[in-house]
Amino acid sequence: MRAIWTTGTNGPDSLEVRETEDPEPGPGEVRIRVSAAGLCFAEVMAAQGLYPGAPKFPAVLGYEAAGVIDKVGDGVDPRRAGGRVVALARFGAHSDVVCVPERQALAIPPGKGFEEAAAIPVNYLTAYHILFRTAHVQPGERVLVHMAAGGLGTAALQLCRTVEGVETFGTASAAKHEAVKEEGCTHPIDYHTTDYVSEVRRLTGGEGVDVVLDPLGGADSRKGLKLLRPGGRLVTYGFANMTSGTRRNPARVLRQVASMPLLTPLQLMNANKTVAGVHIGRLVTRMDLLTRELTEVLALWAAGTVTPRIDLVFTFDKAAEAHRRILAHGNTGKIILTP
Repeated sequence: MRAIWTTGTNGPDSLEVRETEDPEPGPGEVRIRVSAAGLCFAEVMAAQGLYPGAPKFPAVLGYEAAGVIDKVGDGVDPRRAGGRVVALARFGAHSDVVCVPERQALAIPPGKGFEEAAAIPVNYLTAYHILFRTAHVQPGERVLVHMAAGGLGTAALQLCRTVEGVETFGTASAAKHEAVKEEGCTHPIDYHTTDYVSEVRRLTGGEGVDVVLDPLGGADSRKGLKLLRPGGRLVTYGFANMTSGTRRNPARVLRQVASMPLLTPLQLMNANKTVAGVHIGRLVTRMDLLTRELTEVLALWAAGTVTPRIDLVFTFDKAAEAHRRILAHGNTGKIILTP
């Protein structure tokens, strides 16, 4: 097995490619020869020691992979061997071979490639879960998408297009505005040069939005709450504001945590606002729900309704460069890793 190991919390400098013995699938598992794996912001944060629930290091990270089943464990239909699949993993996907429970490996639609498949599970599943289960986006509503040019941001914009009349506001650097427009963003906002709160207020006649997708945390969570009009929903699914550069900055982390809004049920009741959290990695106890939603996402992909936007493909040997690209907010779309 050839894999990317995260050896500590020094960011990209913690990554090493190592060779170990291939794992054997246990009962109810399949083994996948990986052709492509997705890189998520969660793994980038984990390499800085900023991701809750990450395994003890050294460890192989990675939540998603695509490849071919080459071996099955006891209790699995042997006819599954040879199948082209995309899989959700509880870590371990940044490897050229990974074992996962059978139900977490779903067939890739005919005619679709491994690199696009590897871009589907985490970003599209998270966006789908946020928009359609947690926020229940309705026709004609307004949705603010932060980090709109990233893998999850572009997925969310594409999924918003499936709901009639949804108006999207996306924060992204000016150089990425054409790209986010292509993905369906109604109002790109350059957060480097524009106060996005004031701009959203201007664009909505002072009313605000119905849904905020918040991967930022800290003071931006407070701003997002203020941008919600009555009946609005803020869904937090990350804390990107804790990162700055390639190494963890303890002072920055403390400042960001201190700037988070403190809420009570009574405050939310009086404001008619909803705050929810989504952590797909901790929904493994509801794999029935996740696989059902992923099946629905794959059907949208098969129909051409959504199409993953691939930024760049890096070999395992270049994983540190891939991490640095995400930390520098250089990517437009999903970054893929290949053995």
